[in-house]
Amino acid sequence: MNALAASVQATSDGRRIDEQDDDHWRDIRLMFPLSKDLTYLNNGTFGPSPYPVIEAVKEGMMESDMRAQYGNWEPVITKIAKFVGANDDEIALTHNVTEGINIGCWGIPLQKGDEVIITTHEHMGNAMPWMTRQKQHGIVIRTYTPALTAAETLERINALITKKTRAIATPHIPCTQGQILPIKEICTLARDKGIFSIIDGAHGPGMIALDLHDMGCDTYASCCHKWMLGPKGTGFLYVRKGFQETLRPHNIGAGGDNGKWDLLTSPVTTSDYVDSAHRYFAGTQSNGLYAGVGAAIDLINSMGADNIYRRIKYLGKYTQDSLLALGDRMELLTPTEERSRSGVNGFRIKGMEYNKIFSKCMENKIRIRAVTEHGLNALRISTHIYNNKQEVDLLMDTIKKAIA
Repeated sequence: MNALAASVQATSDGRRIDEQDDDHWRDIRLMFPLSKDLTYLNNGTFGPSPYPVIEAVKEGMMESDMRAQYGNWEPVITKIAKFVGANDDEIALTHNVTEGINIGCWGIPLQKGDEVIITTHEHMGNAMPWMTRQKQHGIVIRTYTPALTAAETLERINALITKKTRAIATPHIPCTQGQILPIKEICTLARDKGIFSIIDGAHGPGMIALDLHDMGCDTYASCCHKWMLGPKGTGFLYVRKGFQETLRPHNIGAGGDNGKWDLLTSPVTTSDYVDSAHRYFAGTQSNGLYAGVGAAIDLINSMGADNIYRRIKYLGKYTQDSLLALGDRMELLTPTEERSRSGVNGFRIKGMEYNKIFSKCMENKIRIRAVTEHGLNALRISTHIYNNKQEVDLLMDTIKKAIA
């Protein structure tokens, strides 16, 4: 724990940390309970929580159960809002990204024949809600494939827009290959044409700096268990203040209204929704889990969010360059354009099924993700601050042996 304390202190003293200083960042791994024999390169699925977050969850649960404390989860909303560039009254607590996407999907007013634009690279958490609305309500889904540049991606979206387009429901960063889409321009395009922007933000918070007010989206659904390194089963939904009268709440309970209802009148007197995003979440939350979310945000801020973002970007570029060095058989799915790169890289080997490489990695205790969505037959690497270049090199050596 002395080494752990030293690494935290070295990163939290307010100075700029060199994103290429592998010795420093290797010490940061001591903050995580990852097995020493595991090379974990799958943060895009979930990020292992560091010890301070785990301890905060334990303490939050103990405090709640010792003092019979109920309803103390809401203070974390202030931290989340500040972290993503929103106001407190624009944040609803959720359990995961999919829950937030469903609130956005089912809450916007759509009629039969209305069109919604999504990508061909969707996680099922974003695709399934819209496909279900297509099945039940007769909306029409139109798709685009992200291009190799932000400008061309925006052109592809614009080309799909018709008089019937009602929503652009795109990921900020697709799960399949980690491309940062030109989300601010997409939201501006939507707003200028009177179209809803319902964003899947699973991979934004904790990987890149966010200012949701500047982004201009109507909703942004995210989680705390990926790049924020928070507890699993925690998330949030941003709903722009001016959009809250448009987005209909369907999952509502205590705290979601102004309390002016009366079941003893005939007919029953109903109330108005509360003037905040609390109208979109209901029921008991976990004091312990949301204490962990607060601790995760505190840790990111203490280490210097910019230090973390630069390290993630650097390792992503190092991984991308290492993949490109494998030769012509390697097909990189992630753009090399600076603004479009992130900490996630998708790739495949021409003429080879993904499972051969995936199985070889598993045999060597290297964890990456198979990308089976939409017939991509690909693999995904996602790195965070607990990773280093040596682990990426180990993966590349494993891939070389698999394709030899």
